[in-house]
This record gives sequence, C-alpha cells and structure tokens, in this order.
Amino acid sequence: MTYGKRLTVLAVLDSAIVLTAIYISYLTLNPGINIFKNPMLLASALTLLICHHLFASIYKLYQKAWEYASVGELNAIVKAVTFTIAVTAVVQELFFDNIYVRALMITWMLHVLLIGGSRFSWRMFRDSYMSKQQSVKRTLIVGAGAGGTMVARQLHHNHEIDLKPVAFIDDDTKKYKLDILGIPVVGNSSYITEAVEKYKIDNIVIAIPSLGQKELNRIFEECAKTKAKTQIIPKLEDLMTGKISVNQFREVQVEDLLGREPVELDIGSISEYVTGKTVLVTGAGGSIGSEICRQICKFNPGKIVLVGHGENSIYLIDMELRRKYQNQMEIVPVIGDIQDRMRMFDVMEEHKPFVVYHAAAHKHVPLMEYNPREAVKNNIFGTRNVAEAANTFGVNTFVMISSDKAVNPPNVMGATKRFAEMIIQSLAVNSNTKFVAVRFGNVLGSRGSVIPLFKKQIQAGGPVTVTHEDMTRYFMTIPEASRLVIQAGSLARGGEVFVLDMGEPVKIVDLAKNVIKLSGYTIEEIGLRFTGLRPGEKMYEELLNENEVHPEQVFPKIHIGKAKVIQAEVLSELIGRLLDMPVTEMHDTLIAVANNKYDSSSVLALVN
Repeated sequence: MTYGKRLTVLAVLDSAIVLTAIYISYLTLNPGINIFKNPMLLASALTLLICHHLFASIYKLYQKAWEYASVGELNAIVKAVTFTIAVTAVVQELFFDNIYVRALMITWMLHVLLIGGSRFSWRMFRDSYMSKQQSVKRTLIVGAGAGGTMVARQLHHNHEIDLKPVAFIDDDTKKYKLDILGIPVVGNSSYITEAVEKYKIDNIVIAIPSLGQKELNRIFEECAKTKAKTQIIPKLEDLMTGKISVNQFREVQVEDLLGREPVELDIGSISEYVTGKTVLVTGAGGSIGSEICRQICKFNPGKIVLVGHGENSIYLIDMELRRKYQNQMEIVPVIGDIQDRMRMFDVMEEHKPFVVYHAAAHKHVPLMEYNPREAVKNNIFGTRNVAEAANTFGVNTFVMISSDKAVNPPNVMGATKRFAEMIIQSLAVNSNTKFVAVRFGNVLGSRGSVIPLFKKQIQAGGPVTVTHEDMTRYFMTIPEASRLVIQAGSLARGGEVFVLDMGEPVKIVDLAKNVIKLSGYTIEEIGLRFTGLRPGEKMYEELLNENEVHPEQVFPKIHIGKAKVIQAEVLSELIGRLLDMPVTEMHDTLIAVANNKYDSSSVLALVN
C-alpha cells in the first residue's frame, strides 16, 4: 500500500472512531438525548476531530509501521488522545461555561481502546495469520540474556526470517521458568535434547555472543545430538562495531569449536616498527602471507611490497588491499620466484624494506616426499636468497614463517624448514639485521588444510578419510597466527625461534566428526574410513625439542627457544652439496642433520 493510500485509510478510520466515541459517551450518560440538536456535543465532536488529526500528525501516528507496534506506539496514542481531550475540555469551558467531565473520560477511554485496538490488531493479524501462511521453523534460543532477547525480538518483528522462537535455554537457574517476550525459559543446556523433542524444534540459535570456546563446544555437543539445524549469532566484536546485526545468523564452524580466546596485541610496539615503514611479504598471495598483509595494513605502513610467484594470487590480494587502503599507503605487487636469486636481490635493492616477512614455502608433506629436490630448491635455497638479500641491503627485521614440522622431522618438508631456520640463525650471528623464525602448527582454512578435503568428501556422500585414529595436530586460525607472527617480529633481538602457543592438540578423527555434524549429517550417514599414514607423516607434532624448551612466555601465547646452530661455513658447504646428491642420500642427509644427529664437525666430515 502506498503512503497516500495508507494515510487516507488511517485518517478515515480515526475520524469514524473519534465521532463514534463521543456520541457513544453522550448516549451512555443521556440515553434520550437528541445528539444532532445538542450544540455542545456538535462543538465537542468537531473539536475532537480537528485536534485528533493535529496531534496524530505531531506524534506521527500515521507514519508508524503498525505491524511492529509495541509500547512506544501505545505511548504515542495515549499522548495524542490525552491532548485532544484536554483541548476539547478547554473549548467546552470557554464556549459553554461547563466541562462535561464524565463524557470526556468515557471518550478518552474509547479513543485509546479503539484507536490502539485498530493498530495492534494489524500486528496480531501479521503475527498469527500471516505467519501461518509461510512455513516457519520452530526455533530454540540458547541464551536468555541480552543477546537471546535481541534475537527473539528480531524474529518476532522480522517476518522475512522464517524462524519462530518457541523456547529459551539458559544455564542461569534464576531465569528458569521465566517468561521473556512471551517465550518460556525451559531449562539449562543439558536439557537441549529433551527440549528439541518436546517442542518439536527445527532450528537452534546459540545467542551468547561472548561465549567462550569451551562453553561453545559443550553446548554444540548437546545440539549435535539432535537433528535440529544449529546456528550462531555473530561475535560480540562484530555486533558492537555494527558490522553485523544480531539476526544475521551463521552456521557454527569448525573454527568456532577449535578457536581460542583472542590475544591482545601490543599495538604500541608493533606500530613502532611498522607504521610509516616499508614492509615486504614473500608468498603474499598465499593463505598466511595474504593475511599477514591484511593485518600489517591496519598499522599504516608507508609501503607494502607483495612478492609472489603466482600472478593470480598476487593480483587478488593487490586488488583487495587497494580497495581498502589505496589512499593510505603505497601498494606494490611484485611477481617473482624466491628461487631466482638475482630477482630477490633486485627487489630488495629497489624497495629497501624495513621489515621482511618470509611466508613463501612448499608446505605439503606427502607432496614434498615425492618431490624432494623442489622442497630443497624452494624452502632452503629460496629462503637463503631472500635472507641474504635482506642482509645485504640492511633490512632491520627478517621474520621467517616456520612450522612445527621442523621439530624432529621424519619428512623432507619438515627437514627443509629446519634447514631454513638454521640459515637465518647463522646469518643472525654477525648481522645488523634481526633474523628470527616463528613456528606454529596447522592453520584452519589454509591451502592444503584437511578441512576443505573433509567437506568435499561429505558433499560426495562420504566416507570421510582419516589416516589414523590416534593422529593429532595443533590448530589455530589464520588471523590469530598472522597477528602473533607480527607481534613476534616486534620482539625480535636476533637468532630467536619464536614458538606460538597452539593450545591443546586435536585428534584428527574428532575434527572429522565435528565437520560431519556441522554439515548436518550423522557419523553413520557419512562414515569414517582410516587409510594409514602417508609418506613422511608423523602421528604427533611437536613445537620444540626437549633441549629447546623455555616454558616461560615472552608475550601471551609466544614462547622463545634457541635451537642448535651449525657453523655458517659448514652449513653453507652442506647446502651447496645437497642438489648434487642422489635423491635417497639427499633425503637421509636432510633428515639426519635436521634431527641434530650431526654437529658441525661431523657435518663437515660428511660433506668431505
């Protein structure tokens, strides 16, 4: 209905109500009166009619969306009617020397009742009849606090969302059996399964934006026992910043179940060595490298240089950053392979970065077992090229992204990452550049992550394959890993191996089960199959050798270790010989040296 038609309908309706109310009140008090021959009645009716439309306009009774009528709208009606009656009383006193108090009181009550009723009846019609015309999903809201109340109110008012709240769940015993917005609080989180069955629930919304990871895991486990679809409202920080509204529900994700409490960064120390400076990131198009770029840009560097071998990935991160930061900093995309030594030196000489984040690497364990020479060329020689270029052109801080797989590695990928650590440690001994490495485990959502594989297997109908039922890994989210890498760079003194606190290791089979449940299936429907360890895989990952462990944290979630260093000349001699070795000899040498089975003298003997 257009605004003009809506205004006409409401004005005509109110006019009829006003005239009917005054005549009913007079007839109630004077049953035999001739209402058409009473001057006071006619004058009062005319005054009521004019004043009502005047005050209805002042209080915007014709502009309000009455399908969402609530206490605020009722308050506006009462004010408009009260002032209308007050002006009519003044008119009666001025022109007739008398105020017909009882008639005006009845008129006031009839006005509020009929005008309010006409408006609220439309909301009741929409809430009951019209909602029945669409298929609504009966919804259980977990959390009867501010977040849950906001969700319930939004669902009541927004008829475009096909969810109908029918019950609350809350662990606060004081709220049990309370009625909130007409919705009962039926029990605590252990009652979720029974509530779903009793109230025929189709959908569950977890509405506690400040919920911790452990509590979310516990609640999700209860929700997963049901066949109801489980959703969650946005995080508290997104709600407070206004980026997302409370009714923008999303699916519960694996990151929610594995995530941890967010780390608070030392903004001052990071800004000191990033703001206004030139920052270079290798592997800038990759999952970790691109996120480092996003996080760095928040600190307003003077220039950010995006180095990568794949032109499409560099193009994508370049366009993304330009959309947000083009007017705040210089953004330079560079296509270059870290194996190209001359190219790395040229890039470093041209841009002279203050900080380098070296994220480019081959990371896939089984793939590198089949291609060990490529792992050596990229992870070892590539790292040496970038690090020596940084050393030559006076870079202040060089941060290499390492891996937990560099600890006691049984595989080529882990061994080459350990060699890369040894390269920057040897360079740090006599350099003005602060060379450091940062180790962490698997990141959720990165390229090669197991989760996308699980999802593809589920989409194909299963089964989900896991190598071994006891295999465990450390996990963290890409943003958290990237932020801690940047923080570690601000702590660099030279030669350190920083280790990120990855929390508790997670069984891969449990991860697979969670992905299946989050996809809306049972384990029986999809199935699980164990395939055995792949080439080079470890059952468990470590972050530090026993002789490297320093339990104290230098910053929340950041530990520091000093790994064993081989003399620079010996290391250089060994690296120079690697590609000339037969594949089997190269494989064994890499793993033996990376596992500290040789010291400098024995390595030298091995080379000679």
